[in-house]
Amino acid sequence: MSRQRGSAVVDFVLVLLLLVPLVAGVLQIALVLYVRNTVASAASEGARYAATLGHDERDGVVRTRAQLAGVLSARYAEDIAAAPITIAGAPAVEVVVHAKVPALGLGGPAIELTVTGHAVRERE
Repeated sequence: MSRQRGSAVVDFVLVLLLLVPLVAGVLQIALVLYVRNTVASAASEGARYAATLGHDERDGVVRTRAQLAGVLSARYAEDIAAAPITIAGAPAVEVVVHAKVPALGLGGPAIELTVTGHAVRERE
């Protein structure tokens, strides 16, 4: 009996050494996917807004920036560009967002994302 005293603590530490990195990795993947989906949605919304009558690319950038600042953080809305393009011969708008997702939402190494949204322009 005395030889097994304290073995539960060792077992607990050994299991934690495996579980903590696994849980941290799952959280990081979830954070990156959430940010990517949110940025993609904001870029698409900005492109659709810029493609409506009476609006231009600057309006799309402003709309995308407002969406990102409202949902995530203003730091994800720093590098946004919009440009007119052609899709299958039709005039369209493209909104591109570059964002960096830090490790677990903290400082440290970041994952860079580039997301694009497209929309065909409305005609009178």
